[in-house]
Amino acid sequence: MPKAIPIYIRAIPALAAGAVGATARRAAQEAPASTARRRFLEGSTVLSGLLVAGTPIALLAPSRAWAVALTHIDQAQANALMDLARTLYPHPTLPDAVYALVVKDLDVKAADPKTAALISAGVAKLDQQAAGKWTNASADARTAIVTANQSDPFIQLVRGQCITSLYDNDMAYAHFGYQGEAFSHGGYLTRGFNDLTWLPNPPADASPPVA
Repeated sequence: MPKAIPIYIRAIPALAAGAVGATARRAAQEAPASTARRRFLEGSTVLSGLLVAGTPIALLAPSRAWAVALTHIDQAQANALMDLARTLYPHPTLPDAVYALVVKDLDVKAADPKTAALISAGVAKLDQQAAGKWTNASADARTAIVTANQSDPFIQLVRGQCITSLYDNDMAYAHFGYQGEAFSHGGYLTRGFNDLTWLPNPPADASPPVA
């Protein structure tokens, strides 16, 4: 099952039956709009942006505007973590809203003082090696810095978080065209498992007709 999407959608009351995903719909149904907004505003740090019109994720969402509230990571750290996640796992067309999930999950872990200290020191080290500010460094410079420090515990923390936070959520499923698990739907056989469009069609003898 995909995990819940902890993103505040500014049009929460407008979530419809097919909006963002079962997990996001359920959260919206359980909390009145005023309560959801109040909880969102409790965060001291905010990541926000707009989804590109016409993309799979934008077509699912009730609003193009998105935002994520953070409580343990400051704004500079949040911005640096966003750029680090995109440097580690670069998908040019994957919206920032999905990368923000990595920062959100790291923010939860930063409730632990040791993790918070690791993140703070890690971001400071990135800034130092970028000779100023990590977020102002070029893509090539960021890649070189990460490559030189790939065994660093901070880099490994963010890399490990990316593996689940980036790919195991409804928005990533929509972006990459993954239809989700099939067991609860009777398996893959009749669910268009072979309708992928990013690979060439296999030869006929690779999929012989069912006897």
